[in-house]
Amino acid sequence: MQMPSHSTALSPRCHALIPCAGSGSRLPGEVPKQYRTLLGDCVVQHTVRAFFRTPRIASVAVVVQAGDTQAAACLRADPRLSVLPLGGASRAHSVLGGLDGLLQAGALPTDWALVHDAARCCITPELIDRLIDACAADAVGGLLALPLPDTLKTADTAGRVARTEPREGRWLAQTPQMFRIGPLREALQAAIAVHAPPTDEAGAMEQRGLQPLLVPGAAFNFKITYPQDLELAQAVLALRAGDSA
Repeated sequence: MQMPSHSTALSPRCHALIPCAGSGSRLPGEVPKQYRTLLGDCVVQHTVRAFFRTPRIASVAVVVQAGDTQAAACLRADPRLSVLPLGGASRAHSVLGGLDGLLQAGALPTDWALVHDAARCCITPELIDRLIDACAADAVGGLLALPLPDTLKTADTAGRVARTEPREGRWLAQTPQMFRIGPLREALQAAIAVHAPPTDEAGAMEQRGLQPLLVPGAAFNFKITYPQDLELAQAVLALRAGDSA
């Protein structure tokens, strides 16, 4: 009998960790972007749903600030879901708190954490599986990313072009970013200790002299940042749902 392409028996133990503690200052509004409503659900619920639909994900942990009640109000209950009030002053602090929460809940340092932006709500199970397939046997881990498609400019202080940068070999980092819990935790602790918290998990691993694997992602796996991104995300989600509204 032919085995399925993604056999849970042969898969590494993976946990999704979704930082959801940011204020989303670049997207004005009464609530942070992760709690805006798209097609009847908040942004982070759409994000979490993709991981629920990925059988190889053992658990999904959403990291929020202490006192946050919005996540619990908009996230639907699931046996694999936990909401951890362990958010910190930066993304690195929040992810570190989430990793500690996973370990306290029974995860092992050798398990994998797939850290994913709450505001990348168009992620799909297929992309998640692609990352797991690529990284499961890798010594370091890796991240979804896209080769830079456009010409890259550097600006001066007056907002004018200072120079054109080469785009060959340059990638746009996406998430999930997949690393083993123990090494990622150590990398984040080291970065925070020297007051150099990175903007993503791959950056923390790079500071340790490691080279994460770049796994081709997809243009639709964008992060909601500006007002027009909400419209685009709703269009993508509606198309998938067969809803033209």
